[in-house]
Amino acid sequence: MTHTNLTIFHPAVFVLLGIPGLEAYHNWLSIPLCLMYITAVLGNSILIMVIIKSVNLHEPMYFFLSMLAITDILLSTTTVPKALAIFWFHSHDIAFDACVTQVFFVHVMFVGESAILLAMAFDRFVAICAPLHYSTVLTWPVVGRIALAIVTRSFCIIFPVIFLLKRLPFCRTNIIPHSYCEHIGVARLACADITVNIWYGFSVPIVMVILDVILITVSYSLILRAVFRLPSQDARHKALSTCGSHLCVILMFYVPSFFTLLTHRFGHNIPRHVHILLANLYIVVPPMLNPIVYGVKTKQIREGVANRFFDMKVWCCASPLG
Repeated sequence: MTHTNLTIFHPAVFVLLGIPGLEAYHNWLSIPLCLMYITAVLGNSILIMVIIKSVNLHEPMYFFLSMLAITDILLSTTTVPKALAIFWFHSHDIAFDACVTQVFFVHVMFVGESAILLAMAFDRFVAICAPLHYSTVLTWPVVGRIALAIVTRSFCIIFPVIFLLKRLPFCRTNIIPHSYCEHIGVARLACADITVNIWYGFSVPIVMVILDVILITVSYSLILRAVFRLPSQDARHKALSTCGSHLCVILMFYVPSFFTLLTHRFGHNIPRHVHILLANLYIVVPPMLNPIVYGVKTKQIREGVANRFFDMKVWCCASPLG
């Protein structure tokens, strides 16, 4: 198939190359990517099902955890299936509107996940620093308003990106050296000034995420101060264990994201295919590991998963076909 390299204004399609320089290894790279994607979707789906079905998990913390699981599924599903289509079927074309939609959802999920982690940190702060007021502070109406604020903030921050891309004329190449569309990567193909795109695309989302990181750091500083003031070692250990899984998820989200951002900004000597590999791993590895971390470290979730599988086994044995 031949692709038109020169386009006028909005191209009908963009051409995603996958991972330039590693085309010969696309089939091999697709295997771990596919396995990680399946693990992420199944793991987060099971986590959501367990939280819905288990009455003892109907608490604000697990509500935010289910939001995190939904975000992880959407983030990986927005990008990985198209990457696999490129690797397996050489389906490189993506419509202009589909590309812009992918840009929107990738960035919304990133900003949204950061806000969810902040909400979870606030939940742990209230639970440990003000346990007697937990049920009065984090009521379900308050939790609902927090969830609405997370969705609204993420939407409002990223929605202008659509117009910033739509306003650009694309009269150069329509080839994107990546496996999915992202804002600055698409904007750089335009034959117009993209200063606004660069400033808005980097500054606004990053400032919001950095603000989230600062607030999370403050929350956990206060949590640690409260924990180390507890009289017994058992009480300190129990309090810290409730935060362990959340801290692991925070590190898995922010460390790779800032590492990817810094290498993209300052790592000019790093080959392009390394940047793209990191970007692909970032959108699938944390979503894969998050339900595993919570499943291993959270007793209530382990018990919920065990109960669901036990109920399924009993149902299968009791059915006429069993």
